Amino acid sequence: MASPNTNYGDILATTIENRSKVVADNVTKNNALLARLKKKGKIKTFSGGHKIIQELSYTENGNAGWYSGYDTLPVAASETLTAAEFTIKQLAVPVVISGLEQLQNAGKEKMIDLMEARLEVAEATMANYISAGLYTDATNGVGGARSINGLGDALTAGTSSGRISAGTYGSIPRSNSFWQHYYQKDATYTSSTVGAAMNALWPQLVRGMDRPDLIVTENVGWTAYLTSLQALQRFTTADDAAGLGFPSLKFMDCDFIMDGGIGGFAGDKEGDGSPINTMYFLNTNYLFFRPHAQRNMVPLAPNKRYAVNQDAEVQILAWAGNMTCSGLQFQGRIGST
Repeated sequence: MASPNTNYGDILATTIENRSKVVADNVTKNNALLARLKKKGKIKTFSGGHKIIQELSYTENGNAGWYSGYDTLPVAASETLTAAEFTIKQLAVPVVISGLEQLQNAGKEKMIDLMEARLEVAEATMANYISAGLYTDATNGVGGARSINGLGDALTAGTSSGRISAGTYGSIPRSNSFWQHYYQKDATYTSSTVGAAMNALWPQLVRGMDRPDLIVTENVGWTAYLTSLQALQRFTTADDAAGLGFPSLKFMDCDFIMDGGIGGFAGDKEGDGSPINTMYFLNTNYLFFRPHAQRNMVPLAPNKRYAVNQDAEVQILAWAGNMTCSGLQFQGRIGST
């Protein structure tokens, strides 16, 4: 039976609808990586299709070359572009209110207060799942293969230092040299070794003005790097680049941020997804957060949803999309395994 309190049945749906942008903003503010991507205009919606397509340049124009006077210039077709493909991932947070609760909270203001409280919990839950998903891989993360293809998928660990050529990412084999990130192994991963590992990784990711602009790590990496600097004068900022108050250090001219704290990387759900003893060196010019234009933290359906055999109304806060990359060779990872 549907709730008899029809005066307030639409509030759940309309409140979620009205808060959609607020939810999206709160999710980006919850995560240093998303905050940086938002500032640089790398949160790009897509409107449809079977997969999320991320275009990328994989080689130089083969017609380029020096010439003199009347030399013939080559004009042959030169294939320089391809695209990575990413599966559309989905996340839902149902919000439920019973008929009794609607009766007990009769009055528009009381009903809105109840919805606000429950939506705040739903927003925080969605933010935590997305934030954790950005660092996990779709094998070990919560949700398994259904979850976002995070940095754990993009920047896999190796058994030794070097370019990673095994497996595929975005449907492109890593055997292609342009699609290989660099893994720097630091078996000890302590304050006495992490600086050398960072120094060794940095030049592997620099090409002219292309270089990492953000290093994110969990608690162990933050502590190790911070301890290594204690004998030196150090400067901290509130991460002016992100503008959202994440405390940061500097390595070269790159922001070094702990996106961890309680639970590890961005509050890793259940502690089974995000790796420990890990730093990600990121060139965010080549990273993208790609939500669907019509499913970016919005109600799954704007109409009332009633439980078939319960006196309750349900609305579902939903998101669909993935994280993508267009330049793996500019990304790096330090790990102890």
